[in-house]
Amino acid sequence: MRILVCNDDGIYSPGIVALAEVAAEFGTVRIVAPNVEQSSMGHAITASRPLSYRTTPIGAFEAYRVNGTPADCVALGAHMWDKVNLVLSGCNLGLNLGNSIWHSGTLAAAKQAALLGIRGVAFSAPSGIEVFDAIKPWMRKALEVLIPQRELCLVNVNLPREPRGLIWTRVSVRLYDGVIVPTTDPLGRDLYWFSVKPLEGAEEGTDRWAVEQQWVSMTPLRLDLTDEAQLARCREQRPLDEQLAATVSPPKSSPEAAKKVAEEEAASPIGSRAT
Repeated sequence: MRILVCNDDGIYSPGIVALAEVAAEFGTVRIVAPNVEQSSMGHAITASRPLSYRTTPIGAFEAYRVNGTPADCVALGAHMWDKVNLVLSGCNLGLNLGNSIWHSGTLAAAKQAALLGIRGVAFSAPSGIEVFDAIKPWMRKALEVLIPQRELCLVNVNLPREPRGLIWTRVSVRLYDGVIVPTTDPLGRDLYWFSVKPLEGAEEGTDRWAVEQQWVSMTPLRLDLTDEAQLARCREQRPLDEQLAATVSPPKSSPEAAKKVAEEEAASPIGSRAT
């Protein structure tokens, strides 16, 4: 099995070495990670400049650093190493629970794998951990469960500081109040820190609740964000032109139509855009 290991903390993070060491028990490992920290980068990709791919000594592993985002690293790593079977992202220095899945670079690397048709698993641990000896056995247990489950294409794993066991969870969705903290730079110019404050606690069975109770949280995710219940309600209560579309449009678009839309969604140089 070929296992590509990535992260968003940067290639010199102790978390990526710990995850790679555990992954090496299950297959051949290659590390491809950002050359600098890319935390909270989300699923950004680099489209305005070329990327570099440089050999980097990381323990006994074959490793490469990329001057791009976590998603870039997975896309380039999969291109440079044919037939990757599994992408592991992490182990992140800080938990990725609930709403964090929207902006986490760690999750983005696993999602990029899923977009490429490769299974992706993201691992995160509490912030402040620098020695992973107590966490690595639980990474191993998680992989022992997940690797045989081939139908699981995308999974988010969060490890508490002192795990009691592993449980399946759902995403904790909570409302937050945005907090803006003003400050100044050494020259007296205004700066602002952005943070959030939760307005409610975590529900039982969610990833956040699990880690609060010291359980390893394993959350199956999917790329399709469609709200199926609301879609069905909208089609029933306020139908639009679905019937007409089904009558006059073929089930599968022509190559010409697909190509035209692909061209229209591609970014063009800023200077060439119409005003």
